[in-house]
Amino acid sequence: MNTWIAALLWPLTRILGMITASPLFGNSSIPVSGKVILGVMLAMIMAPAIPAMPAADPMSMAGFLILLQELLIGVAMGFAMRIVFAAVEMAGEVASLTMGLGFASFFDPQTKGRSSAVSQFLALIATMAFLAVNGHLILLEALAESFITMPVSSTPIAAGAPWELLRWAGKIFSAGLQLSLPIVAALLITNVALGILTRAAPQLNIFGIGFPISLGVGLLLISQSLPYLSGPLQNLFNEGIEATRAIPRAAEKRSAPTPPTPTAPAPAPTSNP
Repeated sequence: MNTWIAALLWPLTRILGMITASPLFGNSSIPVSGKVILGVMLAMIMAPAIPAMPAADPMSMAGFLILLQELLIGVAMGFAMRIVFAAVEMAGEVASLTMGLGFASFFDPQTKGRSSAVSQFLALIATMAFLAVNGHLILLEALAESFITMPVSSTPIAAGAPWELLRWAGKIFSAGLQLSLPIVAALLITNVALGILTRAAPQLNIFGIGFPISLGVGLLLISQSLPYLSGPLQNLFNEGIEATRAIPRAAEKRSAPTPPTPTAPAPAPTSNP
């Protein structure tokens, strides 16, 4: 009985952790019951292909530690993909502040914080692109592969997995800046031109004409750059999937056996003449 419980409980914990932290399945608009039903269905589908479970009682302390470890692995895999959408949202935040739309913000129920209108617009574009390239199916495929590359084990994970996640988290700033750089550069040129115009004609009200011009240029650049976002977004999705697969590989190094230390051969006995 304990074997059957462990064969479903521990994989289900990793699956639910990934569903909770992933950008699409973990959306707050999806009810908790729907997430649990999806996790149970995926666990029942993947259970026949999962390697044998460790010989530990699920109700013991060792079983609880395995449960906690599987939860952390699933959350790390989902968070690795969430970083891609965080980079897109950061690009929207930078573009919004540069355009002067910092006041156009509202409460985001997903992040439980403030979010700008441009950031949410780009996040919706990224979500539709993620669905268009079947990124949700590829994410589930990476989750199924993780049970092969890193089976459920009572051995603690290696320290390389958290560092791999931290290294990938730096992608938020670099990718967000690269996505927003064209808009920021164009608005910088616009602001410099407005400054020169103000010096040439001091009687102009820069606050009256500067904001509509900056807002119009920003919206025009966003509309013109939308057709070219498919390439960078697809590259980010590919890197996110690779990061999701790299976390189990980094954690799997825990079970790599240490090679035996070679010993020098004993000297041959010499006979005295």
